Amino acid sequence: MASTRAVPRAVLLSLAAALAAQVSWHALRPAPAPFASALPPAPPLAVLRLASLGEPEALARLSMLALAAHDGQAGAALSLRALDYGRVVAWLERILALDPRARAPLAAASEVYAAVPDPERVRTMLDFVERHFAADPARRWPWMAQAALIARHRLHDLPLARRYARELRLRAPDAPAWARQMEAFVLEEMDEHEAARALIGALLGSGAVTDPNELRFLEGRLEGMPDRMKGEARRTEPAAQSPPGL
Repeated sequence: MASTRAVPRAVLLSLAAALAAQVSWHALRPAPAPFASALPPAPPLAVLRLASLGEPEALARLSMLALAAHDGQAGAALSLRALDYGRVVAWLERILALDPRARAPLAAASEVYAAVPDPERVRTMLDFVERHFAADPARRWPWMAQAALIARHRLHDLPLARRYARELRLRAPDAPAWARQMEAFVLEEMDEHEAARALIGALLGSGAVTDPNELRFLEGRLEGMPDRMKGEARRTEPAAQSPPGL
């Protein structure tokens, strides 16, 4: 092995300077900007079933994790606005088809992807929940209730909220009473007082509400409706004219 003593001092100094410059350049170079890849199209369901090797539920969980991680890729936080919601829905539908008992797809649709400040994207997610609610209302009622609340309070679309609440009442008789009563409260907000009164009366008469507190609440709401309606009528009447000379 040759000794460094045989190397001229000037050459050693040049090599040291070059090494120091290279180290400094790497240290000072800005980190590469993170790059967020676009969400790929969902493969056909037949392809996914074949790839699952007889374990569709396991593949569904892995696919859900991959989809959930897509909007936070390696330091590149991807805005929900930047996602192709058509592709998001396709992935959620494939995952639900692989595992019909999965809760994550509907939860993600109503709680994550519907949180985007874009009414059209929100409606896309609510439509997805509505389409798949009917297949298993006993298990999927929580997300239908969430859809009704979003339509009512965020979209301010009372007819849409009433439609979701009505489906919830008709298709999920075992859902909690508060969920089945939502339609009556939406009807009140729509000034459909007669319909709201009839619906609350039907709920009380059906025997489906058994909790004493809920029964008292509904009975009080029903008894108070005529008073509220009279008050509204008084507010809309023209002011009485004072007799001449007073």
